[in-house]
Amino acid sequence: MWQDLPRPKIAIRQLRRDLRCDVLVIGAGISGAMIAERLTEDGLDVVVIDRRGPLAGSTTASTALLQYELDVPLSRLSRQIGLSRAERLWRRSKLALDALDERLHRLGLGEGCVRRSSLYLQGDVLDADGLREEAKARQRAGFEVSFLSRGEVDSVYGIAGRAALLGHGGLATDPRKLAAGFLRTALARKARLYAPVEAMDVEPLRSGVVVQTKGPTIRAQTVVFATGYEMPKGVPRKGHRITSTWALATRPQPRAAWHDEVMISEASDPYLYLRVGPAGRILCGGEDEASIDQDTRDSLIPEKIAALQDKLARLMPHLDPTADYAWAGSFGASPTGSPSIGAVPGMRNCFAALGYGGNGITFSMLSSQILSAAIAGRDDPDGDLFSFRRKF
Repeated sequence: MWQDLPRPKIAIRQLRRDLRCDVLVIGAGISGAMIAERLTEDGLDVVVIDRRGPLAGSTTASTALLQYELDVPLSRLSRQIGLSRAERLWRRSKLALDALDERLHRLGLGEGCVRRSSLYLQGDVLDADGLREEAKARQRAGFEVSFLSRGEVDSVYGIAGRAALLGHGGLATDPRKLAAGFLRTALARKARLYAPVEAMDVEPLRSGVVVQTKGPTIRAQTVVFATGYEMPKGVPRKGHRITSTWALATRPQPRAAWHDEVMISEASDPYLYLRVGPAGRILCGGEDEASIDQDTRDSLIPEKIAALQDKLARLMPHLDPTADYAWAGSFGASPTGSPSIGAVPGMRNCFAALGYGGNGITFSMLSSQILSAAIAGRDDPDGDLFSFRRKF
């Protein structure tokens, strides 16, 4: 759907000669854009390359529900990795989302980005009692969240037979426009963007890193892999796996929107997620399953979209669930629902922000914060939670 909206203009160069820079960012999607913008603010000479071009890959496939909630409920994550670590993960995700909102307004990039509350419906992962436990876990950690009974959800949102948690502070946006804004800000600070350029070989040295493309060579003091779910050779996977997802956008139906246009997701596996998008279109996604090749993934679009339309119709009978747009995408999932960010073990002067999950754009902001500190030689107070050397 985003591809039918006016494409943001980005100044792209052709790589015709060898280059030197302080930092080479590999990847020009939303993560690479945020990281490049932050590093140029730090005063570094930044070059960005991408083998496809900017604003492509997972960025284009995103439905852009920007939330702080991890894919793994806090109550379950606490049992999985311990209460202290789980609460720190969730709190830092919330801080990152708040920081993104604040940064957008400071940089003048907030146009079209709106705050939305979130409705988390009971499902086969958490039933009503599970949601009550989850509410207590989040409230204990300091989050503003409330439990809604089935009757309350039905009367306010028109969704029958589901209890839910109501949270706050989410954002909804156009992911391509968001990424373009950060890239343009970085370019205005003299960053350089080259595409299509693919890094064929990365050679870490004591004094920097040499990156060989199909043509010229790029020599950088530091390299950052911002390739999302695509794991570069030599970078630990830390339990991350590639997951396929499918999404649709209905025709514009602004009068069918529900109370407060809250973002909606299910405590189910696979889960359904939806929000109100541009012009009153309903954006709906889910039906996730383990990694499959792109051709097979795309061949399943008719079947998966039919399933999403059926789920959407049953959840909200007053909507027209017919897909005006339909697409598939891939993202990285992990056992904790969190990304891997930091120095790459065994690769001197190389850093990465990889994996991500259901709230990838929130983690893009988090990556820019952690990598800014790491490249400057500082410790981020939560860096251990996302390190490639972590034990969970």
